Amino acid sequence: MSVLDKYSHFAMSFEMNEPGVLEIIFDGPNLNAVDADVHSDIAAVWRVIDRDDDVNVVLVRGAGKAFSAGGSFDLIEDQLESYKTLTRVLRECQDLVHGMIDFPKPVISAIHGPAVGAGLIVAMLADISIAAKSAKIVDGHTRLGVAAGDHAAMVWPLMCGMAKAKYYLMVCEAITGEEAERIGLVSMCAEDDELLDTARKVAGKLNNGAQEAIQWTKRSMNLFYKQNAAIFDASLGLEFLGFRGPDVREGLLSHKEKRKPDFKRKD
Repeated sequence: MSVLDKYSHFAMSFEMNEPGVLEIIFDGPNLNAVDADVHSDIAAVWRVIDRDDDVNVVLVRGAGKAFSAGGSFDLIEDQLESYKTLTRVLRECQDLVHGMIDFPKPVISAIHGPAVGAGLIVAMLADISIAAKSAKIVDGHTRLGVAAGDHAAMVWPLMCGMAKAKYYLMVCEAITGEEAERIGLVSMCAEDDELLDTARKVAGKLNNGAQEAIQWTKRSMNLFYKQNAAIFDASLGLEFLGFRGPDVREGLLSHKEKRKPDFKRKD
């Protein structure tokens, strides 16, 4: 069995261009939108990689013109109509965030184009996040009509400070890679055509480093997330409460109609 065979059943693509460095690639329609299968798999894959002795470092990137353009409309609509789907997606969000925090090996994200939704969780929870200058980072929750749940309320204030985090999460404004580096939301910024090479060079450094020392450093620093886990739980619960409210239907409809939402609408 080849090194990559154990990942063949997951709904993402995988490459290993350097022994020890596993590349996870969002590779799907609609700018790598996260459908139900991908949402489930990005929560489950970390346990498999943890047990894989052939992997020291993970690099996550997107194929084509985007990192990931967020959740698919079909998945969002299913959450509106099905309580079973809603609770399943909530559990998967919990598993994804806690799974990445507990995952011992270093993770790098190479962010280009849009980075939204569940894909953005992976991008921001990576230990080292590298954004192309023209990347478009958007936490789109309030634009959809639900609270900024999943990772952001817990993670963003630690990265860029409370004032910036509140502004971008409440106003739902896009952030370029260059601006994300300036405010401390990402580790570093690279020229668009140098992004992947830059990320692979950083991955190589980690791959050749002292693995226990790197992993234990990560474990220690991720205690900042663990001690703020109640913030994550509260924000996630409030986000999913919003999926039973009226605003999310207008938010979804406005996305599909490619217009600004009108949350004052009464129909």
